[in-house]
Amino acid sequence: MKIKDVIKKYSVFILGLYFLAVGIVLIVRSTLGTTPISSVNYVLSLNTPLSLGTWTFIVNVFLILGQFWLIRKDRRRQDIIEILLQIPFSFIFSAFIDFNMVVTSNLHPSSYGLAMALLLVGCLVQSIGVVLEIKPKVAMMSAEAFVKYASRCCNKEFGKFKVYFDVTLVTMAVILSLMFTQNIEGIREGSLIAACITGYIVSFLNQKIMTRKTLHKLLPIKNKGE
Repeated sequence: MKIKDVIKKYSVFILGLYFLAVGIVLIVRSTLGTTPISSVNYVLSLNTPLSLGTWTFIVNVFLILGQFWLIRKDRRRQDIIEILLQIPFSFIFSAFIDFNMVVTSNLHPSSYGLAMALLLVGCLVQSIGVVLEIKPKVAMMSAEAFVKYASRCCNKEFGKFKVYFDVTLVTMAVILSLMFTQNIEGIREGSLIAACITGYIVSFLNQKIMTRKTLHKLLPIKNKGE
């Protein structure tokens, strides 16, 4: 593959990370909760001096270490490279989150209807980010990669393990919130809505709107089909 094509693929991936970060921040700003994948990070950011982006990076580092532990008995060169690539991308993603938290610092929905609208916009933007992230097929974010290696290690289906993983994160977030404040913060109805509809939006965008044919100028791929 030409260097120009590689640069394009990684540029699209990073653009996907930016949209993903914006989506997460908009969901947080809706005040109706956050996504399962950000639940622990958000609760920790509410109760410590560290920012949401900083906690995102810290948690991602733990997930990266966890992946190395999962492949300890079957270390493949390709897996090691894939895991190491997550470090710089996790840093970029975390920086995007903090940047957008600052940019949207004055965004406060004045009614429940506006909060719900902001939540739905966040889900859409996040879904666009997910599609742009997966289309280039150059890297994976730490959470998805952890689920990939964990499901492979346990010989379980990726989708089912992803559900277990998300439920575990939300449960941990609730426990941490209760430990810090004796109340549940950061987990609300928006968390459930985001968890339920994001996957459907991603599938629709991936198959009907943001296809490889649509993105052929950004993603130069010789083979046909999805």
